[in-house]
Amino acid sequence: MQKKKRNLLSTFKFSKASERSGEMYSDIRRAVIATFFFGAAGGIFLTTLNNYLADVHHLDAAARGWLEFPRELPGFLIMLVSGVLLTVMRETQMAAVAMLLGAIGALGMGLFSPGMTLLLTWIIIWSLGDHINFVVEGVIGLRLSEEGAEGRRLGQLGGARNLGTIVGVGIIFILAKMFGDVFGLFYAIAAGASLLAGLYYLKINVGKGDPPARRMVLKKKYAIFYAISALFGIRKQIFLAFGGWVLVSMHGVSVSTVALLYFIAAAVGIVIRPLLGEVIDWIGERIVLAADEIIIIFVCMTYAFASNIFPKPLDLWILFAAYILDNVLFALRIARTTYLKKIADDPNEITST
Repeated sequence: MQKKKRNLLSTFKFSKASERSGEMYSDIRRAVIATFFFGAAGGIFLTTLNNYLADVHHLDAAARGWLEFPRELPGFLIMLVSGVLLTVMRETQMAAVAMLLGAIGALGMGLFSPGMTLLLTWIIIWSLGDHINFVVEGVIGLRLSEEGAEGRRLGQLGGARNLGTIVGVGIIFILAKMFGDVFGLFYAIAAGASLLAGLYYLKINVGKGDPPARRMVLKKKYAIFYAISALFGIRKQIFLAFGGWVLVSMHGVSVSTVALLYFIAAAVGIVIRPLLGEVIDWIGERIVLAADEIIIIFVCMTYAFASNIFPKPLDLWILFAAYILDNVLFALRIARTTYLKKIADDPNEITST
């Protein structure tokens, strides 16, 4: 059978013939815009977090590690929180709630964090919104996908997020160069972007007719998915806490430099994410996820030993490369979502799982 030729631009094309029917094409555009603003908000928050903790609250490595427990507490509670929200809301409404929580957390951190107690409060609120969105963003993408092209659609949305990250961290880079580290302004911008994302999530019509009442699903059949999700959580912690903290605390990397690294990773991701989505559709999730974990082993080894093996300043450039690669590989998390869709007994179980 003759294969259909594709160029790079075709990766980003939407199948308008099928998607213009009803509200689908409009919903895809709304999802792209919402994801763009979410990418901008998340990029600003994560780019500046380690510098904010080190420069404003003077946390050392031990305190930074301890902070990960309350920051990740919403990850442990997400089953309970999602279970409650699923009974009264659709996925798009949950995403809007997540964006509202993210905005509150970011604004609180920037303007109302004189001490550790309030700092922890705002970080937990932001993290709760982040974890709620992790639950539903993939499902929203699947609802907007054609059969057999789920990876491609999720990759396209991931590309939109990376574009938002580029804009967000680009703004931070310019502001930091012009005015220094004005964290209150940084987080106010992140809060505004998060609110805009929430508004566009509310405009998405797909699934509006679905009843919200659902129950949490735990099945032995989904054990591999649960394990993969747990490993992804560990891998996420390595990037957010360990990788960034190595750069900031051990090498004194500035906000503008971290923003530049995010900018480069996001620029690469605009092209790579949609392509990786197509690769997942082509060769399947097993090979993609296995390759991801093998590469991450080398990234972690680089974080741990680069400064002991390579001379300065070469070690820092190698750490920069590892940080960018680590960020880009986050795109492969969509393989978990497409894998779950393939094994799910009922499409309505995807969010609940």
